[in-house]
Formats: sequence, C-alpha cells, structure tokens
Amino acid sequence: MNKAELISAMSAKTGMTKVDSAKALNAFIEVVKETVHKKESVVLTGFGSFNVVQRSARKGTIKINSPKLKINKAYTVPARKVVKFNVGAQLAQAAR
Repeated sequence: MNKAELISAMSAKTGMTKVDSAKALNAFIEVVKETVHKKESVVLTGFGSFNVVQRSARKGTIKINSPKLKINKAYTVPARKVVKFNVGAQLAQAAR
C-alpha cells in the first residue's frame, strides 16, 4: 500500500474527504518527524513506537571480484543516530 492508497482507505474508514484524510496523514508524519528530531519517542500503544537509537561505529568491507576489477578494501562506517520502529503487540498479532 502506498501513500495515496492509504489516504483512500483512511477516507473510506472515517467518512472524511480524501483531502482531509491527506491533511491528517501529513500532520501525523510531520509530528513524528518533529518529535524524533528532538530525540524523543512516539509511542502508539498496540501499533508500535518510533525511537531514536545510537548506532556505534563499525567496520565494513568493499569486495568486488570481477574479471576486470578486484577490490578488497576495509573502511569504517561512522556512528550515527537512526530511527527505529518497534512493532506493537496488536499489529504483530494482525500480521500473523
């Protein structure tokens, strides 16, 4: 399901127009983005949670083994913060 299909489904479930459903979805996305930008969590009980986590630096390798080019190079992937989504119990149950 893409964003347009989600907006149509929201419209059908709520009786809102597609324009209003799009505004609601866009507002939800903006609030989640603003909240994780502040390094805070968004918790929707039963659905899941969006959390900012720190990934530590790690070693990576580039391996290319073709007839014309052979590369085996190590490099360091820098530490960074990423957004992680943890699935809630009700959503996980619905997927089973």
